Amino acid sequence: MIDWSIESVTFGNCNCDYNCPCQFELRPTHGHCRGFEVGQIEQGHFGDTSLDGLRWALLYAWPGAIFEGNGTMQAIIDERADERQRQALIAVLHGEETEEAKTHWWVFHAMSSSIHEPLFKPIDLEIDIERRTARVAIPGVLESTGRPIISPATGEEHRVRIDIPAGIEFEIAEIGSASTRATGAVELELDDSYGQFNVIRHSGTGVIHARG
Repeated sequence: MIDWSIESVTFGNCNCDYNCPCQFELRPTHGHCRGFEVGQIEQGHFGDTSLDGLRWALLYAWPGAIFEGNGTMQAIIDERADERQRQALIAVLHGEETEEAKTHWWVFHAMSSSIHEPLFKPIDLEIDIERRTARVAIPGVLESTGRPIISPATGEEHRVRIDIPAGIEFEIAEIGSASTRATGAVELELDDSYGQFNVIRHSGTGVIHARG
């Protein structure tokens, strides 16, 4: 396999409640799954191709739980990427050059029967994991915002984290509220649903663990 690794500040939004059951090996809140994730690569490479500073997004939908398959997905690649970088990011987001089931990107691709051609677009992106805020704009495709959960009892911000030591997506994620509108291959109309703010550290052999 080609040696690769990516460390990316990442934001995502799906149609589940704030306590996304998928993270707990349960069925999705509404019986089906649809959403997206987007990130900015802080440092990354694919072979000798640098991926530093590039942005990416992945839209997805499944008629049931992810593990039941028959999903739809589409990758969106930063238009600033050159041809080698574009092909590298497509390969990674499609689970290529990756050991079986070692990253969530591999699983997403394996569980999708409809893989749409990638798009190359400008991705306007701001993510603050600690503050649990995000703003995303991909012209003609997607707009999304993320914010902290607000307690209806106190009116104060409510902080929750999900910790998955052996996860194939992240080790720890801050959870918030998010809303998204997307058109095209994967349509999204999400209002105040599960928002996820985290760092992804992936390689061809799986998650790179930052904690002991």
